[in-house]
Amino acid sequence: MIDKKDLMAKANAAMSRAYAPYSHFRVGAAVLCEDESIYTGCNIENASYGATNCAERTAIFKAVSEGHRKITAVAICGGPDGVVYGPAYPCGICRQVMSEFGSPDMPVYIGTDSDILEFTLADLIPHAFEL
Repeated sequence: MIDKKDLMAKANAAMSRAYAPYSHFRVGAAVLCEDESIYTGCNIENASYGATNCAERTAIFKAVSEGHRKITAVAICGGPDGVVYGPAYPCGICRQVMSEFGSPDMPVYIGTDSDILEFTLADLIPHAFEL
C-alpha cells in the first residue's frame, strides 16, 4: 500500500528533473492510479510560456497515455531552484485536469517530505467544469 509520504517522496524525486530555465521554480508531481501504479512528472518550461507544461499534467498525461483513466491520489511539491520551501499549489488548469480523472474526494497532498498538507480535490476545485 502506498502512503502519502511515499507518494510525496516520488514527487520530490521528479522535481529534480524539472526543466525550469525561465522561472527557476521546479515542481514535481506523482499520481497514484487505481491499480497502485505511480506516474511522476515535472514542470517543463518553454520560452513561449503558453507551451509550458505543469508537473501535475505531465504525470497525469503519462498515466493516461499508458491506459489509466482513474487517478486515486496526487502529490505535489516545488520551490525555487528545486528547494521545497512550502506548499506549491496546483494551477487552475491542473485542478481541472485532475477533476477529469479523479473523484471529488480524491486526496491531493501538497508540501514537503516532512510537512504534508492534505486536501480533497473538491477542496481545491469545488465547482469543476463537467459535462
